Amino acid sequence: GLEIDCKLLGISLVSQKNKGFFVLFPQNKELEKQFTEIIKPLFENEKIEKVAHNIKFDKNVLLNYGIQVKGKTFDTLLAHYLLDPETRHKLDILSEKYLEYTMIDFETVFGKNTKPPFSIEKINQDLLTEYAVEDADVTFALKPILEEELKQNNLLDLFLNIEMPLVDVLLDMERQGVKIDTNQLHVFSQSLQEQKQHLEERIYQLAGKEFNISSPKQLGVILFDELQISSDKKIKKTQTKQYSTSEEVLQKLINYHPIIPLILEYRSLTKLKSTYVDTLPEIANPITKKIHTSYKQATTSTGRLASENPNLQNIPIRTELGKQIRGCFIAQDEEHTLLAADYSQIELRIIASLSKDPNLCQAFQSRQDIHLSTASRIYMLPTENITSEMRRNAKSVNFGIIYGISAFGLSEQLHIPRKEAQELIDQYFASYPQIKQYITTCIESATSKGYAQSICGRKRYLPDIHSANANLRNFAQRNAVNMPIQASSADMIKIAMINVYDRLRKECP
Repeated sequence: GLEIDCKLLGISLVSQKNKGFFVLFPQNKELEKQFTEIIKPLFENEKIEKVAHNIKFDKNVLLNYGIQVKGKTFDTLLAHYLLDPETRHKLDILSEKYLEYTMIDFETVFGKNTKPPFSIEKINQDLLTEYAVEDADVTFALKPILEEELKQNNLLDLFLNIEMPLVDVLLDMERQGVKIDTNQLHVFSQSLQEQKQHLEERIYQLAGKEFNISSPKQLGVILFDELQISSDKKIKKTQTKQYSTSEEVLQKLINYHPIIPLILEYRSLTKLKSTYVDTLPEIANPITKKIHTSYKQATTSTGRLASENPNLQNIPIRTELGKQIRGCFIAQDEEHTLLAADYSQIELRIIASLSKDPNLCQAFQSRQDIHLSTASRIYMLPTENITSEMRRNAKSVNFGIIYGISAFGLSEQLHIPRKEAQELIDQYFASYPQIKQYITTCIESATSKGYAQSICGRKRYLPDIHSANANLRNFAQRNAVNMPIQASSADMIKIAMINVYDRLRKECP
C-alpha cells in the first residue's frame, strides 16, 4: 500500500492522438493548493471519460490531493488482462504488440537503479516531458484497439460490469486499510520464541546433537545419514546432490520418526513469526497505524484477486497459530465492528450447477452436509454410520476430483492403499454420473476451442491441450476442468463485493 504515501511529480494528459502535454506539479504548498483547484474539476467531471493504464494507482495518488476521478473509466491494463491473462501487461510490451512502437526506457530518463523519490533538478526536463506524454499517448492509442478486441472476444460485458466497477471497491479497501493490535502481536512473538526454543531442544535430543534446523543441508544429513529415516521409496536428492527436505518429502515421512512432525512444526512456527508476527507491526503505516495491502486484479489466470505488501490472503486458518494471528486484526475503533461473510462450498455448488448432477444438486437443495452426503454414497452406508474419517476421505475426493486427482495422488494424501483410493474414485463417479460427463465435456470443449471459460465469459487459453508431451497435455486438461469452476467462483465473489460496496455507500454515507 505504498500509494497512499505517493507524492506527485507531474501529470501528463492526452485528449487526441499524438498531442499531449505534461505539467510539473508544484513542490510548494501554496502553489500546490492552487494547482489542485485548477485540475480538480477536470478529473471530477462525470461527462469526461478517463483512460489510464493501471487506473487504480492513478486514482489512489490523486486521492492523496483530494481529487476524485469520476465518470466513465477504461483501464488498458485490465482490458489486456482479460484478453491474455497469462502474459505480462506492461505498457511498453502492449505498445510493441499493438502499435509496433518502442517506448522510451525508464532508466534513460531517471538513470540506472534510481528509485523514488526523484530529485527534479537531476532529471532532464525535456526527456521527462517526452517520457510522461508518451505514456499517456500510448495508453490513449491502445484504448480503441483493446476495446474492439474485448468486443470480438465477448469480454466487454465482463470488463464493464465486473472488472472496472471492482477498481473502486479495491481502491477503497486499500485506503481504508486494516488495523492490527501491535501489543498483542508483540506478546505473541515472545510466546512463539519460547515455543521455538522448546522445539529446538526436543529436536536436538532426538537428533543426538545440535545443528542448524533451518539448513536443509544439515537437516538432510541428520535425517537420512545419521538417523537413517527412510520409507520404502528412495529419498530424492536436489540438483546440488544434497538430500531434499521439502515439505512434500517430510509429510510422507511423518509417521516414520518422531523428529519429523517436530521439524514441520518448527518450520511452520518460524515462517509465521518472520512473515507475520514480527513483520506486520513494522509495515503498518506510521500515520494511519494500519496495514495497507495492495490488491492485484491482474495477476492470476483464473480471475482471483491477489494481495501483496503484505499478502493478507494466505494467513493459515486451520491451525491454532493462524487463528491467533487473525485475531490480531481488529476493528478500527469502538464505533466499528469486523464482519466476515463468505459463500459456503461455493466451488462445489458451481460444480453442481454446471454439471446438473441430480444427486449433487439434491444434496445442496435439501441443505445436507455435502461431505457427509458424499461419504454416505461412496461407502453405501446410511449417514449415521459414517465415521469422521470416512467424511474426511469423502471431502478429499469432493475437492480432489475436480482438480483431476489420481488414485496415486489420493492414496498419498489420505495415507491409504492405491487400490482403496481407486475404489473411492470409482464409487464417486458412480454416485455422481453427470460429473464424469461434465469433465469429458470440459476437456472436449477446450480441445476444440483452445480455451476454457467461466460462466461470465472469462477465458483462459490452454495451448498445451494439443501438446505431444503427455504431462503438459494432462495439466492443460486438468485446467480445462477446474478453470471454469475457479473463475466462476472468482467472478461471483467480485460481483458480491461490488454489490455490497454499492449498498454500503448508499445506506451508510
